[in-house]
Amino acid sequence: MSNPSNHDLSGRTAVVTGSTSGIGAATAAALAARGALVVITGRDPERGARVVSDIAAAGGAAVFVAGDLTAPPSELRDLAAAWTTALDGRVDILVHNAALCPAVDTVTLSDEDLEATLAVNVRAPHVLTAALAPAMAARGSGSIVVIGSWMATVGHAFVGLYSATKAAEAQLARSWAAEFGPGGVRVNTVAPGATRTPINDDSADVITQMTSGTPAGRPGRPEEVAAAVAWVVSDAASYLHGALIPVDGGITATR
Repeated sequence: MSNPSNHDLSGRTAVVTGSTSGIGAATAAALAARGALVVITGRDPERGARVVSDIAAAGGAAVFVAGDLTAPPSELRDLAAAWTTALDGRVDILVHNAALCPAVDTVTLSDEDLEATLAVNVRAPHVLTAALAPAMAARGSGSIVVIGSWMATVGHAFVGLYSATKAAEAQLARSWAAEFGPGGVRVNTVAPGATRTPINDDSADVITQMTSGTPAGRPGRPEEVAAAVAWVVSDAASYLHGALIPVDGGITATR
């Protein structure tokens, strides 16, 4: 039977990258609702302030720390230090949510988009995990979640680079589980399916068509992905290490 106390995150701290909108904002809200103090981070202070305000209005606690994940590794390490300071000296939960997805074919992809996508989707999670996981292991506890994608498991003509980076990130999560798990740090991947967010509002018809033949028969909602993440980082999932959990309406199982 489920024990509600296993889902409580009171006294814990969390960082959710790319949390000024969409799945990131929903995840930050879900963690705060369970008692965690959450860092909202992204490049837009105005949107960040709105998320912090919404969390506070719901009775949670959050702070905004601006950060650009395309920055060089040295600046990313400074960002990790700023998050730690904002959370009173410790990060218990790290959710790698931020990602770029240039929806173009291989030939059309610009050099700028290539570099930025690799930086945000692969380099930043690697550098930030290296900066924060050792302290978690030294304390004997912590949870890291990669937000993957159903697109990492099938071929797509227009999002090949994004799909490849999501596959790479999921593999990093498995390796991190092996590396940091013995120190008490659980690392897992939550892989959303086609999910409606403000970023893809202009593609609503495409997403609806894409998901119409799935078992769920509809697009996902950010809150549904966030609920899975909140469970993964809780004590209710204490034996979960190196897993990839598809929260995709069944699209990868039946496509």
